[in-house]
Amino acid sequence: MKKLYSLLATLAFTALLAPAAKCQVDPHTSQYYMYPLYLNPAMAGLINGDYRVAATYRNQWASITDAFSTTGLTADINTDKNMNFGVNILNQSAGDAGYNYLTGYASLAYTGLRFGKGEYQRISLGMQVGFINRRVNASKFKFGDQWNPITGYNPGNATGDVLKTSNVSSFDAGAGAFYYDATPDKKVNFYGGVAVFHLTKPKDPFLVSGDGAVIPMRYSVHAGANVKLSSSVSMVPNVLYMKQGTAEEKMAGAYFQLKASDQVDVLAGANYRFDDAVTPFAGITYNGLTLGLSYDANTSKLGNQVKNANSFEFTLSFIKKNPAKVEKGYLQCGRL
Repeated sequence: MKKLYSLLATLAFTALLAPAAKCQVDPHTSQYYMYPLYLNPAMAGLINGDYRVAATYRNQWASITDAFSTTGLTADINTDKNMNFGVNILNQSAGDAGYNYLTGYASLAYTGLRFGKGEYQRISLGMQVGFINRRVNASKFKFGDQWNPITGYNPGNATGDVLKTSNVSSFDAGAGAFYYDATPDKKVNFYGGVAVFHLTKPKDPFLVSGDGAVIPMRYSVHAGANVKLSSSVSMVPNVLYMKQGTAEEKMAGAYFQLKASDQVDVLAGANYRFDDAVTPFAGITYNGLTLGLSYDANTSKLGNQVKNANSFEFTLSFIKKNPAKVEKGYLQCGRL
């Protein structure tokens, strides 16, 4: 147990004090709690059910031609054997030049670390392996030496700017740890985790040499609680800190879950991404199927410079419920 605590402390300390590096920010989502394996591989299979399938779609900066569009799909299973499995795929495209960022990972989580009264205090350790593929359509680029001061731009003009590569895949890996209080019928159940991604230091295919040729590791620290306000109303406050290179993301917020009937829950809340956006959220859950909608209202200087510098996000999740697993004390965490 001392070694485990040391691992958690080291991951958290490293995430908070990671040295500066040239920035290459991974795609991100506002409803990060709906795409858990991208947040922390240790969360694979931590559900009150047998399996979970979830999808997310995010559209950013709609006023820009071919703006950022991010689509994700994830699936994980709870084996009830202290080993859970999951897979997730995320694809982002943007720009007139056909920029595309594709990742695919398989996750494995060990959930056998239990302690405390009734062994309801639990820690999951996870790892993931997969690939990163980044590519552009070089034929769509326009270079300065293809412009003629008299006739204007001519795509047939030769250019001295030639990309050495436009499509490269790299092996990638990450790891994480996640703690949660699974005590049933408790008023407040806390949870939190830390994770590190790009441990293999995959190469950035569009940079040739120097430190900039390595995609910086991404560090994630997240936490929250499921607070039972009454027999029909719960509140789930949550916080997130991510760092990659010189870029940081800090989010805090909460949502409420109202039990409207035996099969229907209504969800509503908001998050704030510091120095960036306010994100109101609404959703509904029916018999294990959850639909979530959110909208990033930009609060930074970017919003004053670019019209419609906002983001729309849609999520869909289905959990095959299993009442027996609720009784055994699985993750008490609202929508998750």
